[in-house]
Amino acid sequence: MIATDAWILHRGPEPGSHPVRGALQPEKLSLPEPEDDEALVEPLFASWKANLDHAISRQPIDVCHQRHEDQVVLGNLGVVRVLRQARDGNSPPEGAVCLVMPFAKRDPSGYAELIYAYDAPHTIGLLAKRTKLRGDMLLPVPADTKYSLPQWTVYARYFTAWDNWRVARACWAVQMGEHALADNLVFGWGGGVTFAELALARRAGYRVAMTAGSDERLVFLGKHGITAVDRRLFPALAADTGDDQTHRASENAFLATIRELSDGLGVAIFIDNIGAPLYRTTLKSLARQGVLATVGWKHGMLTSVLRANECIKRHLHVHTHVWRYEDCPSIRDYMERTAWLPDVESLTSYTFDEVPRLAADYSAGRIDSYFPLLQVNPL
Repeated sequence: MIATDAWILHRGPEPGSHPVRGALQPEKLSLPEPEDDEALVEPLFASWKANLDHAISRQPIDVCHQRHEDQVVLGNLGVVRVLRQARDGNSPPEGAVCLVMPFAKRDPSGYAELIYAYDAPHTIGLLAKRTKLRGDMLLPVPADTKYSLPQWTVYARYFTAWDNWRVARACWAVQMGEHALADNLVFGWGGGVTFAELALARRAGYRVAMTAGSDERLVFLGKHGITAVDRRLFPALAADTGDDQTHRASENAFLATIRELSDGLGVAIFIDNIGAPLYRTTLKSLARQGVLATVGWKHGMLTSVLRANECIKRHLHVHTHVWRYEDCPSIRDYMERTAWLPDVESLTSYTFDEVPRLAADYSAGRIDSYFPLLQVNPL
């Protein structure tokens, strides 16, 4: 057994009862010795994303119940250093610094079915000083990289964006072709994946815009060539009751902004990773032949749609999850080659002992950065 320190989420109330938000507890953990195909690693940095908040809040599932386990160690995305190579030799060697590819189980086409350190049973995440990983889940950081390890730590937002953009753009192009891209608006609700995806859209030649809710984020978007739309101008936009006057006023103001940004056409590709509270407004914003693209949800996973309207307007709905395993090296190399990573100044870092504060700050929306992370072990 291998003793280590970890932040642990314990099993919540029985299924069927009202979910009770959990808390990560600092505890000593005993790891089983690695299997033949597993490497022993020490996490260096871990990325904080919405799936961690979902797990702690036990929404939409209690991952402990899902896995039939009393406790779990979360954290499925980050940078690790190999301490002991897998005995079967199919992992990077001792000392290698790697990105974690969270494919605990993948389908025959290489897409994720179960996610490491989330819904995959018996997986131990990066919120631990030591853990173990299958060798095929370790992707080495380029040996001569021009970028820092904290910059690489938030790679998953970029990998996810790359995959979603690949599908969304292809869906738009199959109906509309590849001409006059600068006349077409790609828009997104705020978030790190959205920011990365809009950077790809901008490189492809589309006009791009995104919402933000703080002065710092508005300035950040402008510096990166993305038209910033102040979300505070539409205060009741997410309070969609269907007939509320304040909501309608916010929605009308937002739709007027979209018309202005798109020369009256509407949004060609709308990146919506928020979910139910903004879904109706998202659909109203779409151009004819527009594409709604999402990689998940932050608030509200149940949505409904008027199918006749979506058919008549030829709207295409794209839903993706993670990315394709075989694309991992290509995406990494594209990031290195084209500087498609966040600036160091755009990162916000916490220490391993500050995990509860990080969790609380993220849940309460107190982090201005799109890229929060924590340092688990010293370099």
